[in-house]
Amino acid sequence: MKRPLRFLSKSWRQSLQSCFLFCLAASLTILLAGQPTKAIAQSPIPEMPFPEVPLPEVSVPQPTPKPHQEIRGVWLTENDNDILRDQAKLQDAVGQLARLNFNTLYPVIWNSGYVLYPSAVAQRHEIQPFVRKGLQGQDILADLAAQAHQKGLLVIPWFEFGFMAPVVSELAANRPEWFTHRRDGSLTTEIDAGEVMWLNPFLPEVQQFISDLVLEAVTQYDVDGIQFDDHMSLPVEFGYDRHTLALYKKETKKDAPANARDPEWVRWRADKITAFMAQLNKAVKERKPNAIFSVSPNPYDSAYSGYLQDWLSWVRKDIVDELIVQVYRPDMQSFLGQIARSELQEASQKIPTGVGVLTGLRNKPMPMSLIQSKVRAARDRGLGVSFFYYESLWEHTPEPAAERQANFQALFQSPVARAVTE
Repeated sequence: MKRPLRFLSKSWRQSLQSCFLFCLAASLTILLAGQPTKAIAQSPIPEMPFPEVPLPEVSVPQPTPKPHQEIRGVWLTENDNDILRDQAKLQDAVGQLARLNFNTLYPVIWNSGYVLYPSAVAQRHEIQPFVRKGLQGQDILADLAAQAHQKGLLVIPWFEFGFMAPVVSELAANRPEWFTHRRDGSLTTEIDAGEVMWLNPFLPEVQQFISDLVLEAVTQYDVDGIQFDDHMSLPVEFGYDRHTLALYKKETKKDAPANARDPEWVRWRADKITAFMAQLNKAVKERKPNAIFSVSPNPYDSAYSGYLQDWLSWVRKDIVDELIVQVYRPDMQSFLGQIARSELQEASQKIPTGVGVLTGLRNKPMPMSLIQSKVRAARDRGLGVSFFYYESLWEHTPEPAAERQANFQALFQSPVARAVTE
């Protein structure tokens, strides 16, 4: 599955303010030394069954689905930084993807509490510039958009971290009141990259901050939309902060249950996140009507029951223009079971829908034969695909790069162009 591949250790324990500048300086030193940073790379939050939370009823409409533009995408992560920063390497990469008949790029722009472009919004909130200027001094996102559009590829920036922020980050240090917690007061969850905290999605100040960042990106750059993933959510055990408890009491006349998975409490919080996403979608469309509002969540049962992310409602309420469900199963049987789920069938009848396919990790290469089988199975069901992630398409792979590229060419034998609107 898409696993977190980067960030700082959990050494912070005593005084965040006193050690923060040291940690930030160390991170910048590594970057300036030219070391490739590791991406948190659309890490799916662990998929676990939560049987005590009943899922909303899922029904599949009967009308024949209309054809949609096929998604042939790839995520560009922090691991791809050496390519993104060098204009010549980027030109080669975009040209190669175009020749292999890909049509959509998802470059990361929100990672580890920082936006990866010059941001007035971030500076307003005392988040220091953390801009990955290109080696030739270029704005990376602007350069990528220009080069991709020349080759007919869409560029949909990926708002990777969603409501997450690392414990050691300026956002956590400067805005501690923006974060929510469990009933016992604990603030963090552990991912492969270390400890993260969760912004309170029910707090107006947080909603405004996220909205401002998103609107800044889609209006400042010639991009084709914005993508959110499984981190645009909240772990089900969170939401016991004072603001959220008071809001729940005001609206329901009840105290929040001690059981974090109480169905009514789950539904109320999930609906609040849905309402925010509807509001965000409206704001994006007002500024860029043709922007694609894309979501790449985990499978629905895990997303809703474990992380309050009711993306099926987002589809049904016309909040989402494109859906790519992360299906990082290690074998074909479990993969086939996921892509046959009724939620995917329902979404595919309404909007362009695809599945995320893992092409490998640095420490876990993926054989091309398995990738090919997954792509063919998805396409047989009318689903597009997006690959995680660019570097692993044909680097650090069991087969030679030329062989991998030829196999992708065989999968996508003719081009399929995507327009911003259908």
